[in-house]
Amino acid sequence: MLTAKPLEVISHVRHGFFTREGGTSKGIYASMNCGLGSGDDRATVQKNRARVAQTLGVEPDNLVTVHQIHSPDVIAVTAPWTWENAPQADAMVTAAPGIVLGILAADCAPVLFADKNARVIGAAHAGWKGALTGVMEATIEAMERLGATRNHIEAAIGPCISREAYEVGPEFRTRFVEADAANTRWFAASEKPGHFMFDLPGYAEARLAAAEIGAVAVIGQCTYRDRKRFFSYRRATHRNEPDYGRQISAIVLKPE
Repeated sequence: MLTAKPLEVISHVRHGFFTREGGTSKGIYASMNCGLGSGDDRATVQKNRARVAQTLGVEPDNLVTVHQIHSPDVIAVTAPWTWENAPQADAMVTAAPGIVLGILAADCAPVLFADKNARVIGAAHAGWKGALTGVMEATIEAMERLGATRNHIEAAIGPCISREAYEVGPEFRTRFVEADAANTRWFAASEKPGHFMFDLPGYAEARLAAAEIGAVAVIGQCTYRDRKRFFSYRRATHRNEPDYGRQISAIVLKPE
């Protein structure tokens, strides 16, 4: 499990960017696969998720995730739900202690948020589409509606695919440049003619900085390049594997 300093020092918060290590899954899902949407054995995934919850000091039923759809949609969580009843969204916020907000990822950027003064937290799934359409800003705004103050919010971007491993086509770059001409800086030339290398963590960090929150930390680990520690959708695709695991990043408010 990895942690970020700006969140570590907030006394009312526990968090962790969990790796693929330390779980019970086998084969291509080894070993801490927390994705109930994968083809892994359901009971095994539930055991892995229980380990995450227990590491953060709460009961397994208090860990919630959403059905992620690469949107800017945010859910305010007031009570835990089951996986079967989970809403479709890509971010969550809460002011309720003891509820673990979990984001699943396997190359996309998980982003955890906490107000260092107010008892409000958030978690967002920022793939390229969510980041471009404003999921991180929407999470900040949802936290403000629960009583957070923007310049007191600390955020941390977890392990995700790095620019060195994220090759994209010309239509991908065009989409970003049409949204903002300054986005050209997040693309470097690829060895493949007409293609580019996209800096997802850099782009996410810049969006958060522009939102004028308190602080932004970047874990800086590449999911694609570190096969031992992380699942990667793109790596699994390149290796012609039939499926892939998902690591989880999670945050919880400690009980008062």
